[in-house]
Amino acid sequence: MHNIRRIFRYLRYYPGEVAGTIFFNILHVVFNLSSYVLIVPIIELIFGTSQPPAAEPTLAMNQQALTDWSLWFLYQMRDTWGIGYCLLMVSVGYLACNLLSNLFRYLGYYCVGPIRQGIVQHLRDDVYHKVTILPVSYFNSQRRGDLLSRMSNDLFDIEWSVVTSVLSVAKDPINVILFAGTLIFISPRLFLYFLLIIPPSVFFIVQIGKSLKRNSSRGQRKLGLLFSRIEEALSNIRVIKSFRREDDQYACFVQSNADYRKTMVRMARRRELSAPLSEVLGTIGLVCIIILGGNLVLNGEMHSSVFILFIIVFARLVSPIQSIVRAYNNLLKGDASAARFFELLDADEKIVEKPNPVVLDDFRECIEYDDVCFTYDNGQEQMPVIDHLSLTIPKGKTVAIVGPSGAGKTTLVDLLPRFYDPQGGEIRIDGIPLLDLHIGSLRQQIGLVSQNCILFNDTIAHNIAFGHEHYSEEAVRKAAQMAYADEFIAALPAGYDTLIGDRGMMLSGGQRQRISIARALLKNPPILILDEATSALDAESEYAVQQALNALMRGRTSIVIAHRLSTIQNAEEIVVMDKGRIVERGTHDELYRLGGLYHRLVETQSFS
Repeated sequence: MHNIRRIFRYLRYYPGEVAGTIFFNILHVVFNLSSYVLIVPIIELIFGTSQPPAAEPTLAMNQQALTDWSLWFLYQMRDTWGIGYCLLMVSVGYLACNLLSNLFRYLGYYCVGPIRQGIVQHLRDDVYHKVTILPVSYFNSQRRGDLLSRMSNDLFDIEWSVVTSVLSVAKDPINVILFAGTLIFISPRLFLYFLLIIPPSVFFIVQIGKSLKRNSSRGQRKLGLLFSRIEEALSNIRVIKSFRREDDQYACFVQSNADYRKTMVRMARRRELSAPLSEVLGTIGLVCIIILGGNLVLNGEMHSSVFILFIIVFARLVSPIQSIVRAYNNLLKGDASAARFFELLDADEKIVEKPNPVVLDDFRECIEYDDVCFTYDNGQEQMPVIDHLSLTIPKGKTVAIVGPSGAGKTTLVDLLPRFYDPQGGEIRIDGIPLLDLHIGSLRQQIGLVSQNCILFNDTIAHNIAFGHEHYSEEAVRKAAQMAYADEFIAALPAGYDTLIGDRGMMLSGGQRQRISIARALLKNPPILILDEATSALDAESEYAVQQALNALMRGRTSIVIAHRLSTIQNAEEIVVMDKGRIVERGTHDELYRLGGLYHRLVETQSFS
């Protein structure tokens, strides 16, 4: 239940609401109990089941003395005012207690609303913030569908299984304490008989709760797999259709869905067993009390009206006990979801910023890779992706990085904005290690245009101005013109206000890439990383955009990864990588004359 306690820690944000909930629920229980106590004088007035004392008894705080005094006072009122008036007064008192009880019950719910929704809001805020600051490496080893399931279904389960139990935790224990205290005050002996059936009840309830937790954890994992299959199908729908694997994918989904259904049916059956079981055990206790208490009445050891009150209060005690049982089972069920949720929330932030980091306000000298080593951590032994690599890139220089697939080119540039941190060696900007820099200020100096251009389901203008809180339409238009995107944008019905759909799928590949380039142009950073920036363009568009990129790179530090010769042959230096190492360096003409790896890549146009 450690994860449940972590959720309840969020209650500290709502001290007023928590205090109000407890206060109003105490009043609700007090007036609810008072309404049941007033049933006794109604029974006495109508049926006259007991005889009052001959003389006014001494008032004392014990059951027998209070009963004798109440009976004497009630019959004195009847003799003075008449039975009709007494019934009216008692009935009005009963109605008042009932109205006040329900009023305070509503006020208790009124205070719980902000608590419940507020806790869920805090959890949702925390997990979204966590997802945005986790390193890229974390998502490489996780199913996106499972992550979405944790952020949606697990959180929904926490809301209904855990946070909803806040009201039961605030109200039902108060109910049980006050009602049980009343039963003890009325007859300690009868209450003791009731306690004898509690141990077996607790045993069965605990066993059911453990089963619920196991099945809930299993169910949430299977739901995460189900979400992963849906997400993969949506992401790869073109491949599925082109290879005609619709039936295979459907069969896999049906099997996963059936497994999830079986688990949830098993869990539902366990959950629904607790309420009937507790009610049967409560009924057994009630039958025992009727038999034993009836003998006490027949032997003259207890007033019949008091015995009736005991039965009424006891019957009302069963309901809050059942609510506590349901809340307990819900908490155990929610604990499984909370464990998965907090597993994401507690994920290791491998990219950690040091205290009091250095703010990089400008780029002045050079970028240095000093004996850098990096290997992706996927739980298996692998060859290093970057193997003791050293490279210096002076300010204002354009460096092209080429090599066969898997050479480590993209990983090398991903280390610069600290998407990953190297396991060995050091990367420095202007002599300052990246680990000492403020991450935000570091990334502010870098513009990135990747092979897989990332766009958002928003307008073209907002996509180009992404990352800018304040921007002008003129600046956006100028960036688009430099990226040779203004012409096709102007031809759209809504122009720059056109919504481009999920991941920009309403645009062509070349159009999406030019929007991505325009975004980097608007940022205007001193360091540019172009990772296959023109890969999605046709020959004509590539030529136009390359002219804009050439103008943009002039006087800036640029790192260019490309598989087309036209993109890199004018670079001031070309770095050839293979198996995580630099194997050749020089200009295009120098490297081509060497007749080595670069020469073979040029001949085959295979830089990818």
